[in-house]
Amino acid sequence: MKKKIRIGTRESELSLAQTMLAVEAMKLAYPDASFELVPKKTLGDKILEKPLLAFGGKGVFVSEFEEGLLQGEIDFAVHSAKDLPMELARGLEIAGVLPRGDGRDVLIMPAISQGSIEKKESLSIGTSSLRRGIQIKELGKKLWPKCSVNCQSLRGNVLTRLSKLEQGQFDGIILAAAGLNRLEIPQKTRGRYQYRYFTPEEMVPAGGQGIIAIEGRKGDSLSVIPKSISHMPTMQQFKAERLVLKLLNAGCHEPVGVYCQKKEDGLSITGIYGTFQNQACVKESELSELQGISTTSSNQILELLARKLAQKLLEGLQSSGGFQA
Repeated sequence: MKKKIRIGTRESELSLAQTMLAVEAMKLAYPDASFELVPKKTLGDKILEKPLLAFGGKGVFVSEFEEGLLQGEIDFAVHSAKDLPMELARGLEIAGVLPRGDGRDVLIMPAISQGSIEKKESLSIGTSSLRRGIQIKELGKKLWPKCSVNCQSLRGNVLTRLSKLEQGQFDGIILAAAGLNRLEIPQKTRGRYQYRYFTPEEMVPAGGQGIIAIEGRKGDSLSVIPKSISHMPTMQQFKAERLVLKLLNAGCHEPVGVYCQKKEDGLSITGIYGTFQNQACVKESELSELQGISTTSSNQILELLARKLAQKLLEGLQSSGGFQA
């Protein structure tokens, strides 16, 4: 075993917390291994005044780490799976994933705004996600029937975004529940905010949301470490969601989301796909019963569900003039 294993991570508080979860899991499996964090500030962390799609999309959080992996500067990189580009660099792979955290999206508003919202004609919601934007506008018709929803660009780490909310720049912001939980924000800020957690059916999450992924070099002997601690059900969900995105040829330039989950009566996968410019979006779901499903057959079933879902989304968008739940 190599004396010191170098782990690439972004410098934000959330990235470091997530990386430590991965390190702790690998350390538990390989107590003799030594780990060193190698923090990097990515292009996506440096450019905060522009939306991601204006300068490269999701890859801006990953490219520096992939270069470091290929050049041997680091041995692994830890990512939020939803930040991964559709194609990894040649020679690299996701060697392991941790058990999925809370995959839901959360609307956060100041606690004191509870009664004042009814008096507003328009609500400013902070999010740079086209997926979240088009869905909150639709949900807003039920949540705030007398208000219109105006989405405004919001970039920066979790604490920066919460600070902007407290400064009054927005009436509310939408964040991932997993990040809030890993930073213990609800416990640390008790009483300061009100939270509205959306079910994956109400607001379909981004593919991979809530999943911590460990990227490494294909064929590297060290890959046995993340592979040994990889959570199989989460890896199945990760692969199914990535397959839908691949079949849709989805990037950052359209609202797209997909979420796979195990339910009491089966395996479920839900997706949303649309064109932001035309405000057209379709939502579809696929469900398979669990009776007699083995690990091998569940992989096959999830792939089938993913392919059927992608086809339904593509066909639905072609025939749809607007949002369909």
